[in-house]
Amino acid sequence: MGREKYIFVKDKVSGFSFAKLGLFTGFADGIYNAVYSLVILEIFRSSAVVGIYATIYAAFCFCVGLFVNEILCMFSKARVFYFAMLMVAICYTMMSFSILPRTFIILDYTTGLATTLITVLIPLFMSDFSKNIGMARLNSRYHLWANVGALFAPTVAVIIANYFGNRAAFFGSAVIYLLGWGFFKLFGIVQQDKELKPVNPRKTLRALFKNAAVFFRMPGMMRAYIVNFGYYALRALRVLYVPILVIENGFSKDALGWVLTLGIIPYLVLTEFMGRAVKRYGKTPWLLMGLGSFALLAAMATFTTGWPLLVIFVAWQVSGALMESVHDLLFFDNMPLSQQSRFYGVFRTSSNLPNIIVPTLGAAMIALCGTTAAVWTVAAFVGAFSVLVLVAGRR
Repeated sequence: MGREKYIFVKDKVSGFSFAKLGLFTGFADGIYNAVYSLVILEIFRSSAVVGIYATIYAAFCFCVGLFVNEILCMFSKARVFYFAMLMVAICYTMMSFSILPRTFIILDYTTGLATTLITVLIPLFMSDFSKNIGMARLNSRYHLWANVGALFAPTVAVIIANYFGNRAAFFGSAVIYLLGWGFFKLFGIVQQDKELKPVNPRKTLRALFKNAAVFFRMPGMMRAYIVNFGYYALRALRVLYVPILVIENGFSKDALGWVLTLGIIPYLVLTEFMGRAVKRYGKTPWLLMGLGSFALLAAMATFTTGWPLLVIFVAWQVSGALMESVHDLLFFDNMPLSQQSRFYGVFRTSSNLPNIIVPTLGAAMIALCGTTAAVWTVAAFVGAFSVLVLVAGRR
């Protein structure tokens, strides 16, 4: 599938317009992530089981990512985006009530479908409207807006959780996604509806595997996939286990809120700088520094407790900030624009696959060592391995 045509878009809409959607996704996801693992812990009563649940959930999102190209062959990007944003808002609203665990899990999987589509479509929209701006600059601007929203998210999440319970925080995310849906409608995007054709499951699966095989045979795409995998593996462990370990170390939800809020500051400070630095020095040095420093700090976190551990949790956000704007540029800089919609769904599974593999490894380490902090050994290994792949690819 090549680049799509747009029948109508308002004159002032550009790649920067789509980058502003980061304000909504960053704010909403920040609220959601602040309490998500705590809610799952309430349901299953075991940090190891939390990792197993996250693995199964990620496997579902991984499959959705593989089918993105098939979905976009049947429906326009704009129509899919409208539907996905609205679905998330509705499901998060329902998840905010004190409902049965099985109902919560069904809604959780439904939002997994929708959020996977959203995270795929926003970069594709930015690429379609990038013109002479460039994806590095648009990525930086998107993440700047996302971090501005995320800066306030933990405080909002903690306030709602303290007064109404952890699940109630999901309602805040629902409201933000609904506002994002309204903001997107202001762009006035009109795309021609596509002709719906009968779906042959056998041919569809064959096409999926063929598409994936072609992707990995393309020069540089395996390296791009592994590096992106490393970035999201580290992020998955951080999002899933930092809230749990803060509480396990005897700190309050207020302390958790401060850890998450302070962790946003490096992203806000470095995001615009990274957009210029990547243009001048390239992306590889920043990926090496980010992955390497995260691996080192993760190794330190395995035997650190108390306030020094909270300092590490904040400090390694600098590592994340160095990588945030550049982790997917190995794909965009080496993939022709006409092929990006076709292959981005396959590439994007590198953000879901870590959530299948890494929490499973984390759960195994917790069971083996008897302590939740053992998950950081997995982070240290993933960071070090990603550095090796990145260095080997430069030869």
